[in-house]
Amino acid sequence: GPMHTARRTHGFTESVIRAMTRLANEHGAINLAQGFPNFPCPDVLKEAAARAIRDDVNQYAITWGAKRLRDALVKKYAEWYGMTVDPETEITVTCGATEAMAATLLAIVDPGDEVIVFEPFYENYGPDAILCGATPVYVPMMPGEPLDLDRVAAAFSDRTRAIIVNTPNNPTGNVLSWAELEVIAELCRRHDAWAVTDEIYEHIYYEGEHVPIATLPGMRERTITVSGASKTFSITGWRVGTIIAPEGVTGAIRKVHDFLTVGSPAPLQEAVAAGLEQLGKEYYLGLAGEYRERRDTLMKGLLAAGLRCKPPAGAYYILTDFSALSDLPDDEFAFWLTREVGVAPVPGSSFYSRPELGRRYVRFAFCKTLPMLEEAAGRLTAAATR
Repeated sequence: GPMHTARRTHGFTESVIRAMTRLANEHGAINLAQGFPNFPCPDVLKEAAARAIRDDVNQYAITWGAKRLRDALVKKYAEWYGMTVDPETEITVTCGATEAMAATLLAIVDPGDEVIVFEPFYENYGPDAILCGATPVYVPMMPGEPLDLDRVAAAFSDRTRAIIVNTPNNPTGNVLSWAELEVIAELCRRHDAWAVTDEIYEHIYYEGEHVPIATLPGMRERTITVSGASKTFSITGWRVGTIIAPEGVTGAIRKVHDFLTVGSPAPLQEAVAAGLEQLGKEYYLGLAGEYRERRDTLMKGLLAAGLRCKPPAGAYYILTDFSALSDLPDDEFAFWLTREVGVAPVPGSSFYSRPELGRRYVRFAFCKTLPMLEEAAGRLTAAATR
């Protein structure tokens, strides 16, 4: 029953990440656990949101998204990726990419199906699949290493309904290459499976390029592209997510979305549309440049502290191996670092299907101001010399 399902989705009453945030607050630690920025979103979005509220855009928007936002998304996908998207039949706006992923899987996955998930994974994917009565099939993805494409191929079967592809990736920082995506695409075509992509970090990468798998040959009709405004515009609390999908499956997704949340916040959809309309390429390039500087600042501190890690190619997390420093399990090491060093990470086991796989890892987020990251790097360096 539902309680059994709830237990199988990890047994946490609240997200480990949010629990670490609470612990960080209790101990006055620098919170590098939760992936939310501590700096403001662009003024153009703030002003547009305030204006929309004052103009009384405070009732339900169209369930699958305000027209202005859908039109802005059509333009964006055309300009950035050369994708042609129908604003009336192929777009659904949701309460964040988190709801987008849940609505998508509930729409396409049946009990007994299999969903392939790369591991370590963002903590919602496994539970999302389980809530659908599906079996997650995990494929290892190591930070800074190419995908083991043979293992990806071996994970597919005639029960595979979908593969979840998150690039740039949380928590590994990997950005999948065109060649890697091409192999995944070929497997989807061969096994008649959906590619469900989480592209929330599409503008935050430092190497390579962001390739939506929907742009690969034969993939537009079998790809569901999930993204959102949270990371691009530093508005994680606004809850504006997006789904681009073929017309038939969009109909199914919209039904689920309507029952889950009815719709995304009306004034905030107008504001995200304004951001898409008014912020040009230089904004997105600037965003990636600022994140690169933050990445390098935190990397220095982590390496000085004796943590093993590779510089992420994208997203704003660093997954580190602390086993050279401590024999503690990941959760105890994370608590220790929070209390004694004053820097809070996330225990690695929250990104794995079996906790023992993540026992040597903790993840740090660098979506923070440079001074805060310099302070964190300083605390880590000082702790190492103790």
